[in-house]
Amino acid sequence: MHPSQMTGLQLLQAMSHGDLPRASISETIPMTMDVIEAGTVHFGAQADKRHLNPLGGVHGGFAATVLDSVTGCAVHSMLEAGVGYGTVDLNVKMVKAVPVDTPLVAVGRVLHVSRTIGVSEGTLKTQDGTLLAHATATCVIRRP
Repeated sequence: MHPSQMTGLQLLQAMSHGDLPRASISETIPMTMDVIEAGTVHFGAQADKRHLNPLGGVHGGFAATVLDSVTGCAVHSMLEAGVGYGTVDLNVKMVKAVPVDTPLVAVGRVLHVSRTIGVSEGTLKTQDGTLLAHATATCVIRRP
C-alpha cells in the first residue's frame, strides 16, 4: 500500500517495523519507535556527546525534540489516510537534567482530537521511571 493511502497508525507502525523509512530527525536525535498504538506511542531515545550544550550538559532542545516527536506521533496515530498535522504549540517543562549515554523512554498520549485540533501530552523518563521532562502539545490537523 502506498503511504498516502495509509492511516496515521498504519504509517507509524510501518515505520516502526522497518517497512518504511523513519523520519530523518531520528538520526540526529537517536530515537526508536518501540510501541505504536492508536493514541499512544512509546519511543526510546539516548543523548550522546553530539547533544551537549556549552556547559557540558545535554541541551534542552534534545528533550524538546523527543517530546515534540512523541506528542505529534500520538496525534498522527489517530488520523485518517491523507490527513496531515503540524505542531503549533509545544510547552516543555524540564524537571531534571537529561543524562548522557543513558537509555530513555518517551511516551506520547492523545488527550483530544477534533476535526481541526489535536492535543497531546508526553513524558521523558529514565528506564527506572525518573521523570526528566514533560510536555503538552497542540497540533493543527490539515484535512484535504
